Amino acid sequence: MTNASFTADVTPPTGPTPPAPTPAPVSAKEEAVDTVRFLALLAIAVLIFRSFFLSPFNIPSESMQPRLLIGDYLLVNKMAYGYSKFSLPFSAPLIPGRIFPRTPERGDVVVFKAPPVNDNDYIKRVIGLPGDSVQVKGGIVWLNGKPLKREAMPDFVIPVTPNMIEASRATGTLPCYAPEFEEVAADGTRQCRYKQFREMLPSGKSYAILDITTIAEDNTPLVVVPEGHMFLMGDNRDRSADSRFPAMENQGIGLVPEENLVGHALVGMFSTDGSASWINPISWFTAARWGRIGDGF
Repeated sequence: MTNASFTADVTPPTGPTPPAPTPAPVSAKEEAVDTVRFLALLAIAVLIFRSFFLSPFNIPSESMQPRLLIGDYLLVNKMAYGYSKFSLPFSAPLIPGRIFPRTPERGDVVVFKAPPVNDNDYIKRVIGLPGDSVQVKGGIVWLNGKPLKREAMPDFVIPVTPNMIEASRATGTLPCYAPEFEEVAADGTRQCRYKQFREMLPSGKSYAILDITTIAEDNTPLVVVPEGHMFLMGDNRDRSADSRFPAMENQGIGLVPEENLVGHALVGMFSTDGSASWINPISWFTAARWGRIGDGF
């Protein structure tokens, strides 16, 4: 076969290319099914992410002042201490006991299901771990027979914000602890002023606390933390229903089982003073406390 004949044999036809087949139109029913399927998969993905990785948490009370304020929104690390049924939405009993468990460190700020009902999420600081003895004497925390070091700090001064007023109305209290702790700022607005201290754990970790006045729980019996439990306290020592109080609904939490842990406070992702209005978009920005965003633990 010559080169010319070979070339002729492989030359493609020069006729018109037949048109590609037109895809069948998607019916409205099929589009609806695809949309529902996508939304269902998205909801499952969000549910898994919130259950096992990161979850948002907002601060509704003053029990963790000065570190946390009403209107703070946090991200909580759900992986930090392992998982139990309390890691799941509605505490679904799908996880027996705890898996991948890890005991917190003293000083950790933790989110947990509050005894005795184990229904509401609370946030407190870990003070005592299994085997520790804890007692409060004259407002000073004694851990394993030794007082925690405490030094005075400048007063904690906080403006009275709309969300503080709303929270006080809901609980039948005042925005400030008592009238004598409220004052008028230089610009004419209301503010609260409290005594503030730095408390230091034996590990060297320290944090700011408020000790506003004298209350009965400034003196407690000696408690030895049993295995699998924690002694937790709020940083606002006079406005925190914590392990100093027996486990009674809306009154105290007693010693909290580690199984109740939901996660470790990770970072502040937003904060608002409660003054925003839906009909005033500018207030969405003026109400934000931008300086509190990104604060880690």
